[in-house]
Amino acid sequence: MRIISWNVNGFRANIKKGGFDWFLSESPDIYCIQEVKAEAEQLEDGVRNPVGYYAYFDHSKGRKGYSGVAVYSKVEPKKVEYGLGQKDYDQEGRLLALFYEENAFGNKLGKFVLLNIYFPNGGGGPERLKFKLEYYEHFLKYIDNLRKDGYEIIFCGDVNTAHTEIDLARPKENVDNTGFLPIERAWLDRVVGAGYVDVFRHFYPKETGKYTYWDMKTFARDRNVGWRIDYFFVTPEILKKVKNTKILDNVMGSDHCPIYLEIK
Repeated sequence: MRIISWNVNGFRANIKKGGFDWFLSESPDIYCIQEVKAEAEQLEDGVRNPVGYYAYFDHSKGRKGYSGVAVYSKVEPKKVEYGLGQKDYDQEGRLLALFYEENAFGNKLGKFVLLNIYFPNGGGGPERLKFKLEYYEHFLKYIDNLRKDGYEIIFCGDVNTAHTEIDLARPKENVDNTGFLPIERAWLDRVVGAGYVDVFRHFYPKETGKYTYWDMKTFARDRNVGWRIDYFFVTPEILKKVKNTKILDNVMGSDHCPIYLEIK
């Protein structure tokens, strides 16, 4: 089973840059995108319903052209949930949860939930940072409850926080900036402490210079002055079946690059 996750920074713009053709050529079993910035009805039929995939979209309910997530899956999930089930946190279209039965992809995997998520950015003032931290808390409770119900977990997407100093190029300069605040990083400590494994860091514990986001305004990608803020987290049983993970930093079309996970 091959999964790709990508913050496309505007799906329609990404399509024009060849991103959707790239996805079809890669043909992953599951494709998760964040920051869609469009409603499904605004997309061409071939994008909404590509041959060989079931497609699911969630969008911002108030602010147009903002946030939004989508998932393409070769296997139809048993059910799909949109958001955390709390109106105050679900208006921005940030979460899709796809529930799969055992052996859904023919790989002897137990029943699991794939969560594609675009976490809030903490910039824009104290209220947005507060919203981000509250969203973090509700999300962790949500996935913990899924585990109590017997599901293994894969969650992926843009977490909007670099966890450790080796996850961004300039940690000292950003210690007081959202995305690397101690309180944001502490939440990721709790995620790991609760048994969710950062797959890339598990396989590459000391790898430096590997980022998933670069500021376009300063041409940071040319200099690789970036942040690793896009992740795959999995529960330990799924980790045992992970075959490979990659940061596809040679793929263009967004200020983020895709990330890749392969499960036996």
